[in-house]
Amino acid sequence: MDAFLASILPLVVLLLSLYLVFRKRGSDDSKVPPGSKGWPMLGENMEFALQGPQKFVKARMSKYSPEVFRTSLLGEKMAIFCGAQGNKFLFTNENKLLTSWWPQSMKKALLFPEFVESNLNEVSALKRSFHHDILKPEALKKYIPVMDALAREHLDADWTPNGVVKVFPLSKTYTFALACKLFLSITDPKHIKTLADPFALVTNGMFSVPIDLPGTAYNRAIKGGKMVRDELMKIITKRRKEIIANNETEGRDLLSCMLLVKDEDGQFLSEMEISNNIIGLLVASFETTSSAVTAVMNYLAELPHIYNGVLKEQMEIAKSKGPDELLTWEDIEKMKYSWNVARESLRLTPPAQGAFRETTTDFTYAGFTIPEGWKTFWTVHTTHKNPEFFPDPETFDPSRFEGSGPAPYTFVPFGGGPRMCPGKEYARLEVLVFMHNVVRRFKLEKTIPNEKIIFYASPTPEHGLPVRLQPHDK
Repeated sequence: MDAFLASILPLVVLLLSLYLVFRKRGSDDSKVPPGSKGWPMLGENMEFALQGPQKFVKARMSKYSPEVFRTSLLGEKMAIFCGAQGNKFLFTNENKLLTSWWPQSMKKALLFPEFVESNLNEVSALKRSFHHDILKPEALKKYIPVMDALAREHLDADWTPNGVVKVFPLSKTYTFALACKLFLSITDPKHIKTLADPFALVTNGMFSVPIDLPGTAYNRAIKGGKMVRDELMKIITKRRKEIIANNETEGRDLLSCMLLVKDEDGQFLSEMEISNNIIGLLVASFETTSSAVTAVMNYLAELPHIYNGVLKEQMEIAKSKGPDELLTWEDIEKMKYSWNVARESLRLTPPAQGAFRETTTDFTYAGFTIPEGWKTFWTVHTTHKNPEFFPDPETFDPSRFEGSGPAPYTFVPFGGGPRMCPGKEYARLEVLVFMHNVVRRFKLEKTIPNEKIIFYASPTPEHGLPVRLQPHDK
């Protein structure tokens, strides 16, 4: 009998262990937020792509929980945080309960292979502190005349000769050319194109399903990313040699500033580190800022009373200046109504849909457990069109931003907390300068009144937002 018990003891221990493991898993699953895992391997990627982020999130908030629900996107277990309280929780717990996270498709497309497995805090640490300094209002004031001059050149070349223009592709051309000029001192159109063409491949595939097969968006994004990195490395290496040869001590642009700055250990940044940081800014300029410009132009073309209000404000500024006198910081500060119009455009058509994070420990939110290692996502759509925060949310109403404006954590096109977009002020200046130049020259009319919006990396008009230009009488 004793021999029999001894022989089955290992089996009993194994069965008991398996029971406890599965019991623990079942218990954990019962505590995580409600939701769906979707299809094996695919998760709910197809539903997210077909429905778009706004409908996808709204349906699941109604079905599962208005505070937080679970899903499976990009091959990851993910908790979607909703509402102003969800935004506040994620923004205020950055670097406490959560850390930065990018989808694998984005990391492989944008970063050098040596950095793909690195902690994103290590990759972007310089970007957060250094970029906040060089992109704050005081540093950006000197860029306003440059923005204005390039906007005039762009309209002269690509808008004025045409009766109808497609706003979205042209806004990409303008915003990327401006970024190349301000960040890298590159002005040659052919050189800009060597960066812009592969960047289009990157942005079209950086949020795709990470299947690296010929012909897939992910495969094209990886190839495009390598082309961008190779070109940037040539530019950075050449500039470092120039700085050493000329004994330069002040940065002429963002690239020179990065080459001259030292880290906490007194070491200069490597070419790859600088490339990673510049790529982040160029992606924002190529995709996000151009999407913001397009959203504003869409509403100016669609709503005559809004256009007239902006035109009145901008003409008052123009009349106070000489015909060839460029815009200044003081002019930008007078564009109160125009900025409210831009913000209302960003509320209704936000360029970025939200942002990912990764949990660094188990924590509880709204009565549910979010396990360590899960990914989280906050989205603009749970507050921007919520009637609790914005009455009659589908109505375009710039007056929402008068006085103290929206409640905290409800208007979040640039995120919030420690990781609020450092380029917020840069985007504000770029949008306002472009608005000033367009409305002074043209009245806009949409040629496709109800053009469909498709969600790629950012909301994209299906046909590029074609508008008919009606020049003002001089």
